[in-house]
Amino acid sequence: MAMNVVTPKNSGTKQLFSNPVLEKLTRTHISVPLIIFFSYAAGLLYWSITHTSLSPWLTTVLFFIGWLVFTWVEYNVHRYVFHMRADTEKRRELQYTMHGVHHEFPKDKDRLAMPPVISITIATVLLLLLRLVMGDFVFAFLPGFLVGYASYLGVHYMVHAYKPPKNFLKLFWVNHSIHHYKDGAIVFGVSSPLWDYIYGTMKEKSA
Repeated sequence: MAMNVVTPKNSGTKQLFSNPVLEKLTRTHISVPLIIFFSYAAGLLYWSITHTSLSPWLTTVLFFIGWLVFTWVEYNVHRYVFHMRADTEKRRELQYTMHGVHHEFPKDKDRLAMPPVISITIATVLLLLLRLVMGDFVFAFLPGFLVGYASYLGVHYMVHAYKPPKNFLKLFWVNHSIHHYKDGAIVFGVSSPLWDYIYGTMKEKSA
């Protein structure tokens, strides 16, 4: 069974928690996570420059590898976590809280980004774990990953909050509209269509 099927509403919002603190934590203005993650990435790059022996060339390569890896993670989290099989009541509730509510109220601007507290926690855990595996390389790789995440947030916010432009960037609006309003089982990439093409989820499958 796929995720809960909901009818998108063009306005409104929904309270997820009766506890006001928890409810507040599910909402954020888009500027908050963008400032946090661009600053986090800049801080890590500064540390890389001042405290490691990584060359500018290697730093640049690792940065863009980190960005590319993020697009893969974005695709897979969206496809397999946010759109998990909702075959039990608990899974249906979890899936709706994480992502289903966004499909029901796609214009709710306060819920277009993961709460900063959760995002910062995940980023810091990644830093600590990847430091053990990658050593100093993490200070060039993780900034690319975080900039990829911030870019995803920016694109996701724009395609929901603004009308599409009359240029090639309109593709982002078109792709995400297909996912929201036509078929939620395809077009999982938001900041990049790359992995949809690679995994065959860019278009509807033939019957």
